[in-house]
Amino acid sequence: MLRDTTAVRRDRLAALVAERGFLRVGDASVIFGVSEVTVRADLSALEAESRVSRVHGGAMPPSAAPPEPTIEQALSLSSATKRSIGQAAAAMVRSGDSVILDVGSTALAVAEALVERADLSDVAIITNGLTIALALEKAHPRFTIVVTGGTLRPLQHSLVNPSASTLLESIHADIAFIGCNGVDVQRGVTNLNYPEAEVKRRMLQSSTRHVLLADGSKLGQVRLGVVGSISDFHDLVTGGDVPHNVVAQLRQRGLTVVVSDASEQ
Repeated sequence: MLRDTTAVRRDRLAALVAERGFLRVGDASVIFGVSEVTVRADLSALEAESRVSRVHGGAMPPSAAPPEPTIEQALSLSSATKRSIGQAAAAMVRSGDSVILDVGSTALAVAEALVERADLSDVAIITNGLTIALALEKAHPRFTIVVTGGTLRPLQHSLVNPSASTLLESIHADIAFIGCNGVDVQRGVTNLNYPEAEVKRRMLQSSTRHVLLADGSKLGQVRLGVVGSISDFHDLVTGGDVPHNVVAQLRQRGLTVVVSDASEQ
C-alpha cells in the first residue's frame, strides 16, 4: 500500500511541476502533507526517471531547464559584443567610485575594460567572482578589490550563499553592474541559476545606481530566478543582435538603454 501511495504522490508531483513550471519544495510539502525530506526524495526519484529537473529550492520540467554554460564556454561566444558592452559599462565609472561587479563573461569584459582605463584611480570594486577578482588584480593599487566570500559555484567561479550576502549587507556602493540570462518587459530580470539570483538581489539593495548587463540574445527571455523588475534598474547596456522592439518597450518603461555597437539603427 505504501508503495502504491508513493507512486501516486510522485505522479501527482510530476504533473504539478509540469503544470506550474517551477515548484518549491516547501510548497509541495504543504500540498501533499508530507515532510520536505520526503518531497526531496520524491523529486530525486523523478529526476532519475527524467520526469523533472532538480534546481535549487525545487524542481522544473526537464525541457524548461536549459544547461548552464561555464564561464569559459560563454567567453567563446560573441566575444566582440561582450568587449563592446564592457567598454560602454566601464565608461560609467569615475575615479573615487565604489563598484559592485557581478559574475559572468560580460561582467569579466567590464573588469577588463576598467583595468584598461589608466585614468581611473581610487576605485573600490566588490565582486563575488573569482575570475573577476583575478582580472582586476592587474590594476592594483589603483583599484581596491574586495571579494565577498561565500560558497563556490564552479561553473561561473562565483561565490553564493550561504555567506556571500554577509559582506554586501555591510556596504553601499555607488554603482552595481548586474548580469543576467533574461530581460523581459513584463517578467523583469531573471537568471538561469537561482543561488546567483539571490546574491544579485542583495547587490541591488547594496548600491545606488543599478546597471544591467545583457547582450541582445538575453532580451525577451525569462529564466528561473527572479532578480528584479525593470523598474529596479536605471540602465541597460546591451549589444549584438538586439531586438529593437524589446528595446523600445524597455525605454517606454523608463529604462535607459545603451546599445554598445553598430546593431542600433
